Amino acid sequence: MEKLEIKTPAKINIGLNVIEKRPDGYHNIETIFYPINLFDKLTLYKSDSLKFNCKNNLIREDESNSIIHAVKLLEEESNGKINCLIELEKNIPIGAGMGGGSSDGAAALKAVNELFNLGVSDNRLADLALKIGSDVPFFLKAKSCFAQSRGELMRDLRLKIPLPILVVNPGIHISTRWAYENINPVKPKKSLFEKFNNPINDFKYLKDLVNNDFEDVVFKKFPEIKEIKETLYSNGALFALMTGSGSTVFAIFDGLNNALKAKEKFSGKCFTFIHQE
Repeated sequence: MEKLEIKTPAKINIGLNVIEKRPDGYHNIETIFYPINLFDKLTLYKSDSLKFNCKNNLIREDESNSIIHAVKLLEEESNGKINCLIELEKNIPIGAGMGGGSSDGAAALKAVNELFNLGVSDNRLADLALKIGSDVPFFLKAKSCFAQSRGELMRDLRLKIPLPILVVNPGIHISTRWAYENINPVKPKKSLFEKFNNPINDFKYLKDLVNNDFEDVVFKKFPEIKEIKETLYSNGALFALMTGSGSTVFAIFDGLNNALKAKEKFSGKCFTFIHQE
């Protein structure tokens, strides 16, 4: 095999509670990871050196790049040089709380492992993924799940949302580090897993059950993100929430026509996408 293509999904967080700061500087969280049908695409070619190209020039080729980080970790793991050209087609907004960089890093781990027949086990890939970022292990399989600790301890959830989900991103880049530095951790009275342990038939009740602890911090500094959430509700959303540390807000609607009408409110001002199962 000389070439390999892989699609890398985005995610939303259906609830995100920051419980406590850990001695290692990270935070313990709980969240529901839910993959959506918005993808970046990685194409790998065997080459005579390691090269990286982002087709729309949004990502730099340096160690902050999750893809390059993934390759370097696999070089250390395999005790050898990995030479390939990696092309990235970037569609997931950057700094948006949708896990685009993390998904790209996970995809690079899987793709390089396969292209070069490195034989790294799934469990070891998960260990390497956590070195790239807290939510990178999720993207190795990208199934709806309840996640704890840094996000790497996952339990599968049979959660399927049959309704359209409108995703709205205002193009505001929010630093995850800044968000964590400014949040006050609070342990919830009831875990998200308990709330989602039974099938959810009426999504409007999520408004009273689920929250994202980052909203208070982010909305205070960026009131325009709060306005997006309010606009979604005023246009018929059953449930709306910011995902991750922002700046994306998603909303569940009871039908595609209502989602499309709400989408028009953001035309020309925001990146929008409608996810459907």
